[in-house]
Amino acid sequence: MAEYKLEVTTGDMKYSGTNDHIYVTLFGTEGQSERTELDNFGTDFSTGTVRTYTLSTNLSLEKLLLIKVEKDPFCYLPEDEWYLSKIVVTTPEGEAILFPCYRWISRGELVELRGGRGLMYQHMLLWSQKFIWRNSYVPFGNFFYFVGLFFRWKILAEGLPHINHFNNVLELPAEIRFSHSKSSEIDYEKMKTYVYIHIMLFLLGKTYTYIILYIIFAILPEYVSEHWKEDDFYGFQFLNGLNPKVIKRCSELPPNFPVTEEMVKPFLEEGSSLQEEVKKGNIFLSDHKKMEGIPPRAYNGKPLHVTAGLCLLYLNPENKLMPIAIQLHQQPSEQNPIFLPSDSETDWLLAKMFIKNVVSMDHQAVQHLMKTHFLAEVYTVAALRKFSVIHPLYKRVNRSSLGYDGLTELMRRALSETTYSSLCLPEDITARGLESIPNFYYRDDGLKLWDIINSFVKAVVEYYYPSDSEVRKDNELQEWISEIFTHGSPESFHTVEEVIKFITMVIFTVTAQHAAVNNGQFDYYSWMPNGSLLLRKPPPTTKGQSSMETILETLPNVGETVNFGALGWILSETYSDMVGFMIKEFQAELSNLSEAIATRNLQLEIPYSYLDPAHIENSIAI
Repeated sequence: MAEYKLEVTTGDMKYSGTNDHIYVTLFGTEGQSERTELDNFGTDFSTGTVRTYTLSTNLSLEKLLLIKVEKDPFCYLPEDEWYLSKIVVTTPEGEAILFPCYRWISRGELVELRGGRGLMYQHMLLWSQKFIWRNSYVPFGNFFYFVGLFFRWKILAEGLPHINHFNNVLELPAEIRFSHSKSSEIDYEKMKTYVYIHIMLFLLGKTYTYIILYIIFAILPEYVSEHWKEDDFYGFQFLNGLNPKVIKRCSELPPNFPVTEEMVKPFLEEGSSLQEEVKKGNIFLSDHKKMEGIPPRAYNGKPLHVTAGLCLLYLNPENKLMPIAIQLHQQPSEQNPIFLPSDSETDWLLAKMFIKNVVSMDHQAVQHLMKTHFLAEVYTVAALRKFSVIHPLYKRVNRSSLGYDGLTELMRRALSETTYSSLCLPEDITARGLESIPNFYYRDDGLKLWDIINSFVKAVVEYYYPSDSEVRKDNELQEWISEIFTHGSPESFHTVEEVIKFITMVIFTVTAQHAAVNNGQFDYYSWMPNGSLLLRKPPPTTKGQSSMETILETLPNVGETVNFGALGWILSETYSDMVGFMIKEFQAELSNLSEAIATRNLQLEIPYSYLDPAHIENSIAI
């Protein structure tokens, strides 16, 4: 008689447990067990519990390959889905084998868990026939089954990354939807925020409602509201705000941005000149040329205005990045003056607001939606279509996967400019000339995270691909990258190093990069003057005509501001089923980085925590 110990872990999210009957069957190279119910005295599968069961067979099954899990109704109760995290089986020989699941299981659904290391197609062929012959059982869809048969591509808009073909979230397979707890909490947060705001609007009016919301939620927003007008805080946000991707070192002024020495001399170090500061590498540029000509949406029956502005910034001797010149359209003219810090306070403030407006639109449409969500969908759908569920990279990535017309056009233009290297943080930083600019915490924390992820990916990939020839022979891997190239980026893999780099980029994008551009939205957008997505009046065409009343008329009204703030709150909220990015194999390195960031932040006036591993989810699930 051979005894197998099964340690079954139920997820710790809300509603993960079940009262239904759970059955398992073990399969090994020398046979299979009886279908056995997992049943101890008392409640078995409560949320967050780990239960141990014993399963006996006449003889050892030798090498364990598969566990079949089935779920039958308890009495006549309605559907009661179960979130199975994992099963660890200890064999009679004392070997502990992990069978990961991490998905919801419904009644009547046949779930097969494969343990040990993942397998590639060419290796799978070596033992699959023996397994089927010994057990007289062909695994569901056999080992050549692709989840991808259920996933097809759909064109959202020409020139954008393709998306999955499902039209409704309820059509998605249960295992790739939001968890029950996250769906419930998001719906609850939306309802709570909506009801709370509208009660206050009814009782207090729009102005007092905004003030109360600001008081309740303000932590970093309090700092933002006090300093948003200041030039050094404005420059700081180009490095450590929500969009650290729109600035680069300026080696030569664009011919359509005729900034003269006389214009900016008062704002440079005494005795220096613009050309000298350019040579020193202290001049930076944020150029929004791709916004030119993008159709705006209508507001109260009239089209809004989108500026394709340019902003010149200077790293001063105090290591503060300061804006020193702003032009709000690409072509200079009398109606398109260059605004300077020496202009009236409201002229300069308006110019900065219009630049911040396009930075914010680029953030939401390009850096957040397109470069994390849309590209992540390309990587994931391609993996679902081309990797079998036992492929090692499937197992890894699967744990980690304007108005409408104007928004679409902006993303289309941005995608045409997007290169593979621009998605790889070390190369992107170098290409933009930002290797040495001080107080750039997005770069500092991001590069450390990139290196930690890369080291982990390198260890995993080199385990499965000991040579470049193994990469070239893996048909599933080649089909995956080919599908990504076709539907959204290298055309094929030739070396192990290429695979390591690409997988590192994918994991970094859907974890760290998404955290950097998502998690601070309430921090920086709740105080609307600091970064409004909506400006109601056209940009100024002359100097000396503005006032604080002009600024208030340009910003969204209070009702719109409340709604923007509420949306930022929901998007920045952390939910109870957050899966921290502490993957066991490199948990120690991530923990060390987290401690280092926390220590550094104690010394900073404005802490930067968005790339603290403790605050990064393992997905873009928001």
